[in-house]
Amino acid sequence: MNHKLYIVSTPIGNYDDITLRALKTLKEVDLIICEEYKPTRRLLSYYEITKELFSLNEHNESDDASEAISEILSGKTAALISDAGTPLFSDPGTILVNQAIEKGIQIIPIPGASSLLSALVGSGYELNNFYYYGWLSPKKEIRRSQLQKLKSLTELLIIMETPYRLQALLSDIKRTFGNYQFVVVAFKLTQNGETFFRGTVSSVIETTSKEKNKGEFVLLLDNRKMRKGNNRSTL
Repeated sequence: MNHKLYIVSTPIGNYDDITLRALKTLKEVDLIICEEYKPTRRLLSYYEITKELFSLNEHNESDDASEAISEILSGKTAALISDAGTPLFSDPGTILVNQAIEKGIQIIPIPGASSLLSALVGSGYELNNFYYYGWLSPKKEIRRSQLQKLKSLTELLIIMETPYRLQALLSDIKRTFGNYQFVVVAFKLTQNGETFFRGTVSSVIETTSKEKNKGEFVLLLDNRKMRKGNNRSTL
């Protein structure tokens, strides 16, 4: 039997962004492996899909991935999804996928929405190359140390962070890269209120603090030395 595990990308905010192939896959598989039940049931209810669910998250993946693999090896077709966007990007699933590969299970990615790519194409930066760092430490001193290391990279830097640490992150960037460093904050992508905040660190700090933005965001910082003049010339 040709056992399969589909890696299905789901919307990052706007439910209309799901692909036809993703919908077809979610309707046809026997089992959906998800992070948390509540957002998954809400998503599936919107598309009028009812399926058996298996929760696999950062807390239980090490222990329970093998159980999900057993379900697939028993003959069930399965789809892995995250709470939003493309699975495995700063989300659980790596252990599951590696175990699936070891067992000869076919891995089939179903591409779709990604906050990373949405932020990049809407930023205005040249996208020939970039450095995806992901999530910084929530601890201030470690975060500042990480930013200091990133400062040495001549790349377009991409950083993910939780909404309630936006101001702390911007303040640390200002401290590390300087007051006139140009940044882009892609806020609430694909949702009502989607906004790209562009400007110096200081101006973005001022704008976002006044508006008290609480949504998800991706931050981009161009640290490429080959840019002409200041960072604004790359836009």
